[in-house]
Formats: sequence, C-alpha cells, structure tokens
Amino acid sequence: MPEPATGMMTGETRVSSAPTPGTARLDSQPTIGSNSGRFRERNPDMIAAGKLITMAGETTRDCLNIERVQTPDQVKKFRNFTQAEPQVRRVFYGKALDPDIASTVTHGVKTKPSVFAGELVNTDPKSLFTQRLADKKESSLYLSKQKAPLGRSHDQSPGLPKGMDKYQATFGIQNVFDVTAGELVSPNKPYGQVMEESEEGRELYKTSHHEFHVGEAVDRNYDWSRYPKDSLFGIATPHENDGKHVKNTLKWLRNDQLDKGTKVVAKRVDDFRERTQPQLGLVHDPIKETMRVPPDHTYGILIKPDEFGAGDLMHGRNEGSYLRGHDRQRGLVAAIRQQLKKANYHNFNDLQAAFDHYDKNRDGKIDIQELRSCCGQFNLPIEPELLEQLILYCDNNKDGYIDYAEFANFLNWKDKMQQGVEAPEAMEQSEEDVGTLKKQIDQSIGEHRTSASMINAVVGGVSTKDHRLYGIPTIRSDLAAPRIKRISDTKNYGDESDAFGLMNPSMYSNRGVYEKDFFQARPQNQIKDIFTSVGVQMDNDTFQKLWNVASTRSDNGQVSVESFRSVLDEVQASQYVESS
Repeated sequence: MPEPATGMMTGETRVSSAPTPGTARLDSQPTIGSNSGRFRERNPDMIAAGKLITMAGETTRDCLNIERVQTPDQVKKFRNFTQAEPQVRRVFYGKALDPDIASTVTHGVKTKPSVFAGELVNTDPKSLFTQRLADKKESSLYLSKQKAPLGRSHDQSPGLPKGMDKYQATFGIQNVFDVTAGELVSPNKPYGQVMEESEEGRELYKTSHHEFHVGEAVDRNYDWSRYPKDSLFGIATPHENDGKHVKNTLKWLRNDQLDKGTKVVAKRVDDFRERTQPQLGLVHDPIKETMRVPPDHTYGILIKPDEFGAGDLMHGRNEGSYLRGHDRQRGLVAAIRQQLKKANYHNFNDLQAAFDHYDKNRDGKIDIQELRSCCGQFNLPIEPELLEQLILYCDNNKDGYIDYAEFANFLNWKDKMQQGVEAPEAMEQSEEDVGTLKKQIDQSIGEHRTSASMINAVVGGVSTKDHRLYGIPTIRSDLAAPRIKRISDTKNYGDESDAFGLMNPSMYSNRGVYEKDFFQARPQNQIKDIFTSVGVQMDNDTFQKLWNVASTRSDNGQVSVESFRSVLDEVQASQYVESS
C-alpha cells in the first residue's frame, strides 16, 4: 500500500493517517473529474481493502512487451551447444567465439566448362572440308602418319646406306631352282630305286637314333653260332585277322566303369578336401595343421574334482559316507542282486528252499564262500570285492553274514515267492511272514520328503484327484489316437514307448510285438492258437472256462492276451497251493 501523501494535490486520493488493520479508509476529494488521478476507485461508495492498482499509463500490451534480458556471450556459447535454439547451428563452446573462416574458404580447383551438354548432343553440322581439316590435324600427330602417310608407300630411304642404288641393289643369296615341288615330292624314279636310296646310311641311323622298322629285331651283337638268328622264343600271341582284339584294346574297361569304380585323385587334392570339407564321422577342424599340440591335449587348468557330489549335498551325508565315485560299484551290486533274484525265482518254489540251497553247512547264515559257490552254479562269475560289497549291502545287522530275513528282503522277490513249510531251527522263525527290512541309502536328514515323492509314492501316496491341472499333458490320453498318424503329428497318444522302453527294449519288442498287441481284443480261435504256440496245452472245456472268466472281467466282454494270461496264472497258482 503506498505511503500517504503529506500534501494532497488535485486528482489524488487521500488516505487516512490511522487506518484500521486490514482496511484502508479513503477520503475522496477529487477536484477535477470524478475518476481521474493516480488511483482509481472501483466502488466509491464502499470502503475497499487490499492493494490499489496503479494506472499510470500502463496497459496490457505494455505488460506483455517487457524488454527481454539479453544473455551474456559467455553464457550464450554454452547454451547454443547444449540447448540450441530452432534453426541455429550447434557449435562447440570451445570454438564459439572463433572467427568464421571456413565458410569463406573454397577448396579444390575451379573448373570452367569447355562444351555444354546441349552442344555435345546436338553438334553443329560440319562440312566435308572441315572434317578433312580435323582429320589431317589429328593424324599428323602420329609417327606412323609421318613416316607412312595413308595412300603412299613407306619411305625406307632414310635408313639405307648412303650411295646405295635403291632400285638395283638386292640382298640375300640367290635360290637355285633345279626341280619343282611336285617332282621333289614324287620323283620320277621307280619304287625299288627310291627304297634303295632310303636305305643308304640306315645302319648309322640305327646306331645314333635307335630307329628300327616295325617288327625288326634289335641286333645286340649276340653269338648266333649255336642258334639261328631268325629263331623265335616264347608263345605266339593270339590274334585274329578280323581285329576284334584290337577293338577291345581301343575300348578300355576303365572308361566303362569310371562312374562305378573309385576315382583316383592326387594325395594333395585329397588332403585339401579333408582339411577344408566336413568328413563323415569326423569333427571339422580347418586349423588342424596349425595346431602344434597332440590330439589329446587339453587347454586350461585342470580343476580337482570335489569328493562329494550334488546328491551328497542334498542328502547331507557325512564326510566318510560320500557316494561320489562309487556309482559304477553300486550299479554292479544292483545288477548282481537282480540276477540272483531272477535265479531264485525261476529255480526254487519258495524262500525256504532257496535259503537251504545257499546255506550249505546248515548254520542259518550265508557267508561269502557259500555265496560265491551259488553264484558259480548260476553262471555268475563275480569278483571277491563285489561279493564283499554285496554282503555289506545285504547285512542289515552288521554281523558279516546274511540271515534268512536279509536273504528274503534283499536277494528275492518276497511278495512273489512262498515262505516255506517250516523255517530252519537256527533262524527260529515263526509261521508269520518275514518282516520287511528297509535299506535306504539316500535317506534325507529329518525324514524330509518332497511333494513330488509324496505324490508319486507307491505306498501312502497323496491323491491328486482334486488338484487343479495346468497346461497340456505330455501324453494325450484324453484324445483318441488317429487310425492313420501323419508324419507331422508329434503328439503322444499313449501308444508310444517311454525313455526306459527305448533304452531297455523287451524281448517282445525285438521281435516286433508291442504292448498294445497284448491288450488288443482277439477272438477265441486266435487266443487259443497263441497259447498253444508257446507250449500251453489245454482241452476245449478248460479253455472255454478260462475264456468265460476272462470275458467277465471286461465291460464289453472282450478278451485280450493279457487278460487271458492273468486268469491262467491265477488258476495255476491256486492248483499249486492245493497240491502243496
């Protein structure tokens, strides 16, 4: 708010000397005009508060047209480099104040046109006289034109000796003409005279050039006193007067079999191809010759492998129980156990008979000597180290022997074989089933189990029936397999083998029989022929009973090889139990 004026002039508004805070009391005393003066009253009848707007000749245009502050040159050169104005060339601030000399300098040589394009395309017509002058002027520049002008002979007189008569002097030796060319080629002489003259001096020609007639014998100065000189040695070469042998010699066998036979190439070419072109079954190494190292050379620094593996870290094994490096040994022990299980299953009716066969001294335990003897009987030659590993694996109570319970659990299929009528006295085994022994090599600390192991567990697995499924299954069992499968169709409809089946094919797949063939519905006569071919003999009544039982196990009454085989195994097992 402007300060109150001490002396009030005409056209001014006087402000009270003691205004109320927030207000300004105005005593309007205009003398000339009602709204003239330094301040204009918006509402004269009302006491206004706040600022007073000055009206000293200023308008909106005056407020907008404020003089712009000029940027100093030192600041402008930096702004022109970082934030250049539109249509302003950006110049580095280090060269902003340098004099502009480059725009005034012209490089190169200034050329002036000799002939314009219009004159070159549409030339002025020339007269014959003008053309002759141009040709004469151009041709006079060449040396050949000067020495031998067109239409005149070449003047050789400057190169001749002085004083020589160029019209009478001749060069060279004069030829002697005795006979014509025809007489020279075909002389007027008889044949005998020509042959006699040609033989003159031939003996000397034989000595110097070894030139003999066709079929002429070479005279090596042998002693012909004991044998006549015209005698022949060896066997006469077979020949035909019609020339068919000559025909065969002219037509070489190599030309006929060139495409079929192996092409002979130079070793240098073959080495170049081997070095530059990929070879079947070999790694392409273009710089093989430049590497001056042996083939088994390894680059870099060999890192010492750890004593433990990923499985040892996951299962938290101690330092003395690491399994890294023992994978092959464990695989061999597993293979031996599998072979012994098969041998026991096929050779013995129950577990008791199998154990009695192993236990030679009837002490209720199997030692390493007895185990080695049985392996030899089953054609399983095993090293002593592997037998020790096998006993160490099967020995659950760590006594160094395999008892009946360990034998039944680790060397037999206990669920597929009978227990036996009575157990050995040394075992003191009751009539109850043999207990199940656990041998978990990779048991985790704290019995930790993953969700996958719980879902895929054979016993006590978690049901996933109500779980939500995501994505598309790998085996599309939800779709019906097409009758004719296209090559581009890569879906697995459940009729293909898995990775285990590919790595370990069964004896049936090697003969072209697959799993789907066992579950395919077949008529009675075909089922009977199949089982008769494998050695199963049965009468018609027995076959019909088995067929009826197998047909009841299917919803539509169809019977496959697998369903009939399962019924036949159950009947045979029941008959065996009744007979025992």
